[in-house]
Amino acid sequence: MTINPLRNWFRNPIFLLALAAGLIAFAVQSGELGSADTQHRLQSTHAFWTAEPPVFPEEYPEFGVHGRDGKLQSYYGIGQSLLMLPADVAGTWIERLPIFADYNGNDPSVRNIVVSYSTNMLVAVLTALICFRFLRQLNFGVKQSVAGVLALLLLTTHLHYTQNMMENNYICLLTLAGLSFQYEWLRSGSRRALLIGTCAFGLNLLTRLTTGLDLLAGGVFLLLVLWLEGARGSMLWNRCRGYLATALPVYAVFGLLDRIYQYHRFGSFFNTYMSVTARETMQRIPTLPANYPFETPFHIGFWGALFAPEKSIFLFDPLLILMILLSVVAWWRFSPVVKAYLITGLLLLMAYICFYARYTVWSGDSAWGDRYVSTVAELVALLAVPLLLRHRAQLGKPVCSAGVALAAISAAVQAVSVAFWLSLELYQMDLLGHPTCVVALRFENVVAFALGKMDAWGLGTKAMTRDPWDYVHITTWNFLPFLLQRSGEAPSWAVNLAFVVWGAGLVALAWVMLRLHKVLARLNP
Repeated sequence: MTINPLRNWFRNPIFLLALAAGLIAFAVQSGELGSADTQHRLQSTHAFWTAEPPVFPEEYPEFGVHGRDGKLQSYYGIGQSLLMLPADVAGTWIERLPIFADYNGNDPSVRNIVVSYSTNMLVAVLTALICFRFLRQLNFGVKQSVAGVLALLLLTTHLHYTQNMMENNYICLLTLAGLSFQYEWLRSGSRRALLIGTCAFGLNLLTRLTTGLDLLAGGVFLLLVLWLEGARGSMLWNRCRGYLATALPVYAVFGLLDRIYQYHRFGSFFNTYMSVTARETMQRIPTLPANYPFETPFHIGFWGALFAPEKSIFLFDPLLILMILLSVVAWWRFSPVVKAYLITGLLLLMAYICFYARYTVWSGDSAWGDRYVSTVAELVALLAVPLLLRHRAQLGKPVCSAGVALAAISAAVQAVSVAFWLSLELYQMDLLGHPTCVVALRFENVVAFALGKMDAWGLGTKAMTRDPWDYVHITTWNFLPFLLQRSGEAPSWAVNLAFVVWGAGLVALAWVMLRLHKVLARLNP
């Protein structure tokens, strides 16, 4: 009686897809949060429920800005800090257990390990489920939808940001949820679905203010669907009025929550943390231009996001090229809702590129690719693999072959993106100079490290690093067992156990993927 239900679970493609997503996230974790930005957001999380400050005095002026009563505050929104709160509480409690008494304080810390594993795995599983739901809503078959989800998880920069826990994947999850549930409202009239979708976009607003663009994109998507399906006049107006009547009050609530948090930190409802930071930075460094932090010439940021060898979205997300190719050769075959999604995605991509083009660090600074644009690039590329599978019979062999080749290139790019800590190439470029094709350099680093040729090929890093831990971090594979082994701080039994558990996770992932393939093969076309 207890075996059959379990067998049924492993015959369910949705369950297997969710399990695969969790195991993918597990396999690529380093135990680190991946960036100083996320570490600062975790400290804000810690300050919510402990006596610790959101910013330590010794971090200023490198990080932090003075807020109300002269207290140092973090720059960022509250969204990701709230996401990490349960894991931070659990990780802090686990870190204080006697078994970790001798390890406490080392890097990667026990708390960071708990936070990174639990949060990234949760976001990966939820993203897989909501992405599958949305693709099915767009009338893709089960096989096509599963392929689309796996393409997002493994063939786009989503994989890198599953390891490097910036805000990107959380924003991706919320945007997909917003689109899916708002689209459900459009088809069914369910006010509950519209509320859920609107709240998802509202949570995005708390995470990063510029996701207001995603919020607008949700409405544009629905409007385009209606328009392309022939809605005009009073029918179109009534649907728009119904949407606004529910969405605007919800957005107002989340906007108010953001303003309350802003007032709590900086004593004003009307400014942004960016403006506060800019003012204090300019007081400290009077030589900065008057339009700081938007002093970059527009053409540098705009064309850089598209074609710069260090940040080009086409180099870091090659599936975008496939999506463009399919749009050129098969646009007339696409359904109205697919056309609406792709037009919306392109408009959103251009909006993000244009908004950040003049920003002082338009490229996202210390990140793999252009982190400000990566998430929307993933969303635009989302339909590439499902559309290739849907229309492969009509596309012809050259297009299909190009599609397979681009998918393979994408898989290779994303695989090497998690091989090392992202700072490796940043250190190397200080000596190698600019511009440098970061993706090509990463491939070279992987081969050189695997062959023990880093110094022989001029890629050695010892003279480049300013921090001993950075040197440890960039001279080993960026997965937790290797980091624990390289740092030499954890006891040998813990390192060995980490390798055993990691290896078991890889075996489990391979089995789940094979099982998923067999289950899908039994489904009718």
